[in-house]
Amino acid sequence: MAPPKKALIAITSAHAPLYEGGKETGLFITEALHPFNVFKQAGFETDLVSETGTCQPDWLSTTKDWLPEKDREYGLFFASAGHASLIDYPEASGLQSIASKIYVDGGIVCAVCHGGAIFPNTIDPRTGKSIIAGKKVTGFTTKGEEEEGVLDTIKSWHRPTIEAAAADAGATYISPPGPWDAFTHIDGHIVTGANPASAHVTAEAAVKAFDML
Repeated sequence: MAPPKKALIAITSAHAPLYEGGKETGLFITEALHPFNVFKQAGFETDLVSETGTCQPDWLSTTKDWLPEKDREYGLFFASAGHASLIDYPEASGLQSIASKIYVDGGIVCAVCHGGAIFPNTIDPRTGKSIIAGKKVTGFTTKGEEEEGVLDTIKSWHRPTIEAAAADAGATYISPPGPWDAFTHIDGHIVTGANPASAHVTAEAAVKAFDML
């Protein structure tokens, strides 16, 4: 039986200064908004979720902390991002559990830009390894981090880049033509996108992958 046509978009609960004296990073809003629009237009019932029920900017916060109890009712999981997702996604056990269950149940699991930070600890219980182990994935490039001048900030968070996280999870990282070029990749039930410009096409690829189930 095909997974239900219901999409769950994960958003980061974290926020932190990205540059010295600069504004805080949190959710990169178009990385959630564009997929939301794509999924709704494709006929998916679409919900948002975060590990704590809050996100930055605060006006998007849910009214209370929540994670869906019936996560198996979703057929598609999409990890939106923002640099702040490097902070909370690696330890977001609730989100990881949901993504793992959707994957094991035959659904589609996606991430765009820094959303791939969720993958290393999203475990397939059948193998004991990350759900991206042995897969080809993309995500925000280390070159892009260098161009933005934020590698030292990421190191201060004690977090790896997306390229390093993919390697740690046993995946093969595929780089886009350029750090800011729209780029997406499908490998079975895993769909990934490279950067904010890829949010829309990654969601479209996710719908395509879902329709092929």
